[in-house]
Amino acid sequence: MHIVLDDIHKRYGRVHANRGVSLEVRAGTIHGVLGENGAGKSTLMRILAGYTRPTSGRILLDGDEVRWRAPAEAVARGVGMLYQDPMDFLAMTALENYALGRRWVPPRELRRDLEARAAELGFTVHPEMPLERLTVGERQQLELLRLLSLGVRVLILDEPTTGISGVQRETLFAALRCLADEGRSVLLVSHKLEDVEALCDEITVLRQGAVSGRAERPFRTRELLEMMFGEPPAVPRKVGSTPGAPIVSFRNAWATGGRSGLRRCSVTIREGEVVGLAGVEGAGQNVFLRLAAGLNRPYRGAVEVCGAPVRAYRWLRQQGVAFLPAGRLEEGLVRGLTVLDHFALGRSRIPFLDPWRGARDRAEEGIRQYRIRGRPETPVEALSGGNQQRVLLALLPERPRLLLLESPTRGLDLESAHWVWEQLLAHKARGATIVFSSPELDEILMVAERVLVFHDGALVADVAAAETSVAELGSAIAGRAAPPPPSPDVSVTAVETP
Repeated sequence: MHIVLDDIHKRYGRVHANRGVSLEVRAGTIHGVLGENGAGKSTLMRILAGYTRPTSGRILLDGDEVRWRAPAEAVARGVGMLYQDPMDFLAMTALENYALGRRWVPPRELRRDLEARAAELGFTVHPEMPLERLTVGERQQLELLRLLSLGVRVLILDEPTTGISGVQRETLFAALRCLADEGRSVLLVSHKLEDVEALCDEITVLRQGAVSGRAERPFRTRELLEMMFGEPPAVPRKVGSTPGAPIVSFRNAWATGGRSGLRRCSVTIREGEVVGLAGVEGAGQNVFLRLAAGLNRPYRGAVEVCGAPVRAYRWLRQQGVAFLPAGRLEEGLVRGLTVLDHFALGRSRIPFLDPWRGARDRAEEGIRQYRIRGRPETPVEALSGGNQQRVLLALLPERPRLLLLESPTRGLDLESAHWVWEQLLAHKARGATIVFSSPELDEILMVAERVLVFHDGALVADVAAAETSVAELGSAIAGRAAPPPPSPDVSVTAVETP
């Protein structure tokens, strides 16, 4: 299907989200829509998918102008969108979610159809599995299969590689190439240069709501960066220090959670360290963070933080420990509350203090310092995913002792991610310890001094970042590499390799 977006404008009050954007996508191609957070990418794609209406401009499909009143109309005409956070129902099974949007089909026939489509694209599905037990990448695959089963010919993917593993990324990219070869049109919305460069035939770059440039293969990275930011972003510098006393200690800890739980974990992290946690989603690294944050408890072994057995998260907050979850609206923020409300809530734990005193000043300072594209009165669910992440970062304490972070730059463009790490490493320069997970091995090696690798619930490697590589970490993540010898105060348990 041939797509033309002609002079699209979209205004939200005083905010001009799209400024005369024109875009053409040929059938059978993969077209990248690249830009920093807040550039107008998602707004433009929501217009194409029928989730919002343009203030002015035209949408042409194979030469015919269309005006959507609802997303269902767009899907009926063959246009579907896969969101960064899958729009599904966690309490239902994979098969029940696959059935959404269609007339009743016998379950046995529906299961055969799902399994056949998954096999064609190299996906693995478990029809009877509740969605709450699937990873983001598996839920994303299921939603993609559902859209294809509804006859979608134009597939829009909004930041599809955020929060998925490298293996899932390669599987997704292979499937998208296959779909393009079949004549479908694919739009890949991203702020990640490596994604669009690896996959796309053409790229349109948005900056501040308008088209700042276009490119075809072969792409030139520096030119794309200049289109996005005006000039290439600065890379954050690591802050050297000598590790101090133990601040996080696991001794033969076992716990449930995620896909694999955590087993036989023994490791010590010292004050002032920056430690990156690597592994496929659900391999144990996020269970590790939640144990350290007092949100989960081990059923065997012991976990100590700040020199004492872990207690509730509220007690840890009083010790200077802060946890940032990956689920922004599920755990980190409260739907229906404004940015200002969240800054007021951040002070409500202090006895006899009016939580609203100074809340607006703090909110405005957080908006300025963390470059949040919103106002104090903006409901958090109205912010883009990247700006929701900035709000969470702005709510971290000013002088933390220990930061436990799940994918802290999730959904942020390159410049914003580098800027955020400058802020986090400034905490490290003042003595804070940082322990973070990330699906991006390049990010881990860029900022971490030490890397812990998890596979199938076990800690399989503990290495200095300066002494390893993406390839070596990838092998350890897949369970194919033996860990290096443990240091005197670190015990590492390896999984058996085939």
